[in-house]
Amino acid sequence: MDFNIKNWILLFVLCCSSISLMVAQNPLERQPINRNKTLQKITFGSCNNQAKPQDYWAPILQNRSDLWIWLGDIIYADTKDMNLMASKYAKLKNAPSYQLLRSKCPIIGIWDDHDFGANDACKTYPKKSESKELLFNFLDIPATSPARVRAGAYQTYTFGPKGKKTRVILLDTRYFRDEIEAAPIGSGKKYLPNPTGTILGEAQWKWLERTLTESDADVHLIVSSIQVLPTQHIYEKWENFPNERKRLISMIERICPKNPILLSGDRHMAEISSQKIAGYDAPLIEITSSGLTHTRSKNKEEVNDGRIGQTVIDRHFGVLEIDWDQQPIRFKTEIRGLDNNVLETFTWTY
Repeated sequence: MDFNIKNWILLFVLCCSSISLMVAQNPLERQPINRNKTLQKITFGSCNNQAKPQDYWAPILQNRSDLWIWLGDIIYADTKDMNLMASKYAKLKNAPSYQLLRSKCPIIGIWDDHDFGANDACKTYPKKSESKELLFNFLDIPATSPARVRAGAYQTYTFGPKGKKTRVILLDTRYFRDEIEAAPIGSGKKYLPNPTGTILGEAQWKWLERTLTESDADVHLIVSSIQVLPTQHIYEKWENFPNERKRLISMIERICPKNPILLSGDRHMAEISSQKIAGYDAPLIEITSSGLTHTRSKNKEEVNDGRIGQTVIDRHFGVLEIDWDQQPIRFKTEIRGLDNNVLETFTWTY
């Protein structure tokens, strides 16, 4: 058979299509969650548009982390069409680079607004139950999990043996959240504070208090899709519900869980924030990592009196290292770019 250049190109395209189809139909076996494993390195991130190049999983894999945590905006669904939302999750889950991560590293996570269903969405989003089911299917949460049967997507995981135990608490800031009113045009604000509304809802608040009170973990990672500590920017944050923010910080101060650390996303940038709270010698630290596929188009400086270092607007992911051999336990966080280069770092102990 006489093949010309067009024939060879066609054959190449067909082979690539066949390979992609095989990958989609025969995904790599996922790495199971091993709750007995001591977590020494954790990677995390948010703001992931499934339609954009998934070119950051390779540098993430280079870190050989023990756990990947989604901080929200896993996909950009922004729809009430559950078939469309499911197809967007499938696009990400079938991406060969993500399948490789999934086969090498256990994955847990929580949603934010765009994977919940709509920009800045709250409890009024009409498809929240259906959306939760798709999120849990994507995350491979077992059908027998208690999180499957209760309202909301909040979850908790405990890893490691006694003395090296890490509890990850994934808060749901969407399913129960009350509405907030847009601020008047020209006011310099985006939203008016809602002093009586809730972010978590009473059932989740009771669960969180019980989860912290009963915990014997040595490290507590509290994941909130929206920022907790920063109060001065105009966008979504816990400070839009000032009594809820006060309640969360007061709960941490009262219960004093060992080594609390906040992780957040949402902001299309990265920063490390701190706030002094009662009961601890060192400030409470929050690491915001939000820019896997896209970040701000330009660096708009905004005030954050608690910021440590600089904001990062390059595409990035977060890394948290726990040095169990040091007493007190030493923590190091890094914001890393697409070349696995360190863009910002901070080391601390409680």
